[in-house]
Amino acid sequence: KHEQNIDCGGGYMKVFDCSLEQKDMHGETPYLLMFGPDICGPGTKKVHVIFNYKGKNLLINKDIRCKDDVYTHLYTLIVKPDNTYEVLIDNSKVESGELETDWDFLPPKKIKDPNAKKPEDWDDRATIDDPDDKKPEDWDKAEHIPDPDATKPEDWDDEMDGEWEPPMIDNPDFKGEWKPKQIDNPNYKGVWVHPEIDNPEYKLDPELYKKDEICAVGFDLWQVKSGTIFDNVLITDDVEYAKKFGEEVWKPTHEGEKKMKDEQDEDDRKKREAESKSAPKDDDDDDDEED
Repeated sequence: KHEQNIDCGGGYMKVFDCSLEQKDMHGETPYLLMFGPDICGPGTKKVHVIFNYKGKNLLINKDIRCKDDVYTHLYTLIVKPDNTYEVLIDNSKVESGELETDWDFLPPKKIKDPNAKKPEDWDDRATIDDPDDKKPEDWDKAEHIPDPDATKPEDWDDEMDGEWEPPMIDNPDFKGEWKPKQIDNPNYKGVWVHPEIDNPEYKLDPELYKKDEICAVGFDLWQVKSGTIFDNVLITDDVEYAKKFGEEVWKPTHEGEKKMKDEQDEDDRKKREAESKSAPKDDDDDDDEED
């Protein structure tokens, strides 16, 4: 919960294995997973899902928008043994997919064939100049011409001022650069697609989802405003229990906050309305008498 209506700061947590020295945790401490919202101005309002794989922190290839209000919200990440995942906000699914597809865990399955090259006679021009189209004989005109209405000033002295030349104006007959019409290319073969081959560096990992040990969670955050509240951190392999637990600890709080905010907004509205009615009005009659 960002009850201070945060405009820049993190709300995510990190999950660590048993090698963590908890008294020496800092921003560079290796972690297994980072998950949660991050807000900074109008451009950054997203949910981080970062996995550490073979020593590298991998960001998700999708943009998951987070909540940016003052209410309590429930963030859930489900990682499944079939290497799929789901992200839930307030127990509603907002994103899902495959680990291998949405993170760069593994090299691509296919790569461009390094031995394949576009044939020299491959014509990928969809259109060509019309060979029968000829430039009109009267096409070439100067872009600027002397102003025919300009006259030499009476006080112009050729010896002192040099030879007088009329100012230049845009030529109304100027047509620009001539280009022949385009016609369909009879030899067009389409866009050449580079053939692909199996990537010899690719090796399937059926256990992308797996974490051998989880010993701690921690919060390593940078925030402009203080006051963010974290509560009820749960790690479990029982998805239904997690959803039930979330409903029990989050929903009553969220609904209570909404109700309290609505009541406060209504009280503020009534207060402004009362102040508006009691405010002194301009006495137009007095102004008229003074005039």
